[in-house]
Amino acid sequence: MTYLSISTALLLLGSLLSAPSNAYDLVRRQKAANATYKDSSASVDVRVADLLSRMTIQEKTAQLIQGDISNWINVTTNVFNSSGLEWNFKARAGQFYVGYAMPPEWISAGIKRAQDYLVHNTTLGIPAITQTEGIHGVLYGNATIFNSPIAHACSWDPELIYEMAVATAKESQAMGINQLFAPVMDLARELRFGRVEETYGEDHFLSGEMGYQYVKGVQSLNVSATVKHFAGFSAPEQGLNTGPVHGGERELRTTWLPAFKRAIIDADAWAIMGAYHSYDGIPSVADDHLQETILRKEWGYKYFVTSDAGATDRLCCAFKLCRCKTANTPVDKEAITLMTLPNGNDVEMGGGSYNYEMIPQLVEEGKIDISVVDRAVSRQLRAKFKMGLFENPYLGLPANATKSVVHTKEHVQLARKIDAESIVLLENKNSTLPLPKSAKVAVIGPMANVSNFGDYVVYRSQYNPTNVTPLLGIQSATNATVTYAKGCESWSNDQSGFPDAVAAAKAADFAVVVVGTWSRDQNELWQGLNATTGEHVDVASLNLVGAMGPLVQAIIETGKPTIVVYSSGKPITEPWISENAAALVQQFYPGEQGGNGLADVLFGNVNPSGKLSVSFPYDVGTLPTYYDYLNSGRSTDPGAILPNGTLQFGHQYVLNTPQPLYEFGYGLSYANFTYSNVTLSKTEVSASDTITATVSVTNSSPVDGKEVVQVYVQDVYASIVVPNIELKGFKKVEIKAGETVDVSVELEVGKWGLWNKKMDELQNLSQFRTEITQTKRVILIKALKTGSDELLGFIYFKYNKDGDCVGGLRIANFNATLPISSLGTGASSKASDPGQTGQHGEGMKLSTLVFRRNNYNYRIESGCFKWNFIFKKWEFHCGLRRMGDKTLDKLRLKEQGKP
Repeated sequence: MTYLSISTALLLLGSLLSAPSNAYDLVRRQKAANATYKDSSASVDVRVADLLSRMTIQEKTAQLIQGDISNWINVTTNVFNSSGLEWNFKARAGQFYVGYAMPPEWISAGIKRAQDYLVHNTTLGIPAITQTEGIHGVLYGNATIFNSPIAHACSWDPELIYEMAVATAKESQAMGINQLFAPVMDLARELRFGRVEETYGEDHFLSGEMGYQYVKGVQSLNVSATVKHFAGFSAPEQGLNTGPVHGGERELRTTWLPAFKRAIIDADAWAIMGAYHSYDGIPSVADDHLQETILRKEWGYKYFVTSDAGATDRLCCAFKLCRCKTANTPVDKEAITLMTLPNGNDVEMGGGSYNYEMIPQLVEEGKIDISVVDRAVSRQLRAKFKMGLFENPYLGLPANATKSVVHTKEHVQLARKIDAESIVLLENKNSTLPLPKSAKVAVIGPMANVSNFGDYVVYRSQYNPTNVTPLLGIQSATNATVTYAKGCESWSNDQSGFPDAVAAAKAADFAVVVVGTWSRDQNELWQGLNATTGEHVDVASLNLVGAMGPLVQAIIETGKPTIVVYSSGKPITEPWISENAAALVQQFYPGEQGGNGLADVLFGNVNPSGKLSVSFPYDVGTLPTYYDYLNSGRSTDPGAILPNGTLQFGHQYVLNTPQPLYEFGYGLSYANFTYSNVTLSKTEVSASDTITATVSVTNSSPVDGKEVVQVYVQDVYASIVVPNIELKGFKKVEIKAGETVDVSVELEVGKWGLWNKKMDELQNLSQFRTEITQTKRVILIKALKTGSDELLGFIYFKYNKDGDCVGGLRIANFNATLPISSLGTGASSKASDPGQTGQHGEGMKLSTLVFRRNNYNYRIESGCFKWNFIFKKWEFHCGLRRMGDKTLDKLRLKEQGKP
């Protein structure tokens, strides 16, 4: 039996006794009592069609405009406004926003009032989608706060993100919330941009896997994900939020869209949020090619797209495509609606002028065909049926029952685990870490005793008493003496606190200095309070702000082993800290358990296993530094300003390097892993194949650890310029001390295609090679044969940041003998010189030798020359030093009997 609240019953009675015009609605309600759309056993298509056929144009329009809980609940007093409730759902009935900093029980009760009203007091009883933010967990007062998406990706553990998403969905559902504005599938390709922290990093494959698991996790409990911001939003001109993005369709399809497709199509996301920017001159919110041709016709997406808050007004007021509002004239609502609704933006979010209120008039005047409106409404209704809203419009729990679901011990432990798994160890000189638990530790810095959350957390949640700061985490991890000195404010040049910090460091065995960037919740950001990352907080420098850099230097100069922790939302460019700190740890914006997660790593309770999801540049002027640059990019002849002030001139760049300081996928461990026995399940493949790359990984250290096996693919010969290398698979595995584990990674060959000159998608018309990478080394594996030439093998090796070759490699697993007399050289090589040396590519961190055979000869092609090599009894040796001509002549004479 269904029970109605007193307020709901009164509203229902009022609707039955009101003006005669409602008699028609009463008849419609009676006819809908046993309608097909209410039959859960009917197909979604049939239910959508049936419901749509019963709706008036006013009801259809109301489905396409976002409402807001503040229209019937006073968010500071909890006073209920019944007329506001009725008005909201007459005009804005499809969905409503609830992300306010008010007690969670108010949110839950407000949602229940709304759903009761919709189901029992409206003609067709269509429940609403209830919305809030979700990148750190669900956004309300006592929900569990997880770390930032840029950190999630550093875990390289999609299954862990699935667990987090399920926990988030449980806490959402407990309050009656059924849609989250997450995941963010934008890529961190422009590091000046303030919202790097919201992304899963620079790579579309890694981002896609994280987004896929987030969508699957929340939707497993019928809480809808909202994949955003569609698409190509996060590399704006000058790094400025909402700025224009320059790029062509090939870049859109190659770089930006794959992650979105993985989260939207493969994971079956029930909603998409558009973006604020223009791409190649076309505003995203009005881009028919993106939202209809690609998304609908090519990908087959069936659910709805909503604009971001206020994004529709930008057509007039930012892009200057129509009249913006002035003191005397309103914004051109008609123009905005005509540019957006027919072009694939189905739902209009609030924050603007609510332009979709014009829909009934535009239909009546013949300016919009009713089929366009029906298309948009049916897409949203499809999502509602898929979510099960008509069967369960409200799944919130009574206030006294939420403790069993919200902020549980299990969820808090999960937050701690994700934080620890996401931490990246960048430097660890002389095995400074892990710290002995008997050591006296000085904890220093402006981020050492604060919860340094990213944006889109609840207002003032950084002050929650359950939060664990770095200082609190370190204090709880050891019984030894822990002292604290702030040293300076993050936002000031004042160094008056330095003496106390220096004294604390001198009195300790180790100093842990926590510095970085800071963000704020949306309330504080829009109040204009200072921050260095977050929405609309963009930077011209990636250096530490104010006195933080000098503070780190002062502590290092005490001579005590100094562990620097970057607590930040994006990479920090301070190479001198990398050179001089005893250890360097990256902790992207943490969650509420961030201090415990950090202490777990610092003291060795957790062996660090995070790998960077975004590359670190040496300086903002060397951007971009993403790893998958296009072939012909990143020519390198570096210069430098040495510590003593000497200018060492180069060309690319004159006094710096385009290479990253720390590259994507990098991260150290307390364990030592070695790779061997690399195999591919097939070396001749077609587009329909899924092949398996397998490698044996040995933990030769005395401590257990986790390793991330990363598999990259390179298109050796392509018809257009393609990325030099791309991640196509990875797996995180735990390996006990002294053990060897065989790790297998599946690779879908069909996803290795390219968009040709005519923008046709082609697959596997050339040769590919694959490689499995490990920190600071790349090892040889077999090549794939998909073309007429035969790839015999590769040596792919790496230099450290000092330019020295890391280890010598030897050719193995070739399919043919390589007689010296048959060897030719590639275009980059010096003619017929098997002991060659050269200058091209000096300073490159990656070097590649390609061995190839066709019907005429064998040849070596070289991607870089910072090496020398000789042949000896059919084996190939990589030298570790530069050789002059005299040395080479001596070697040739010794090995070949002639100079």
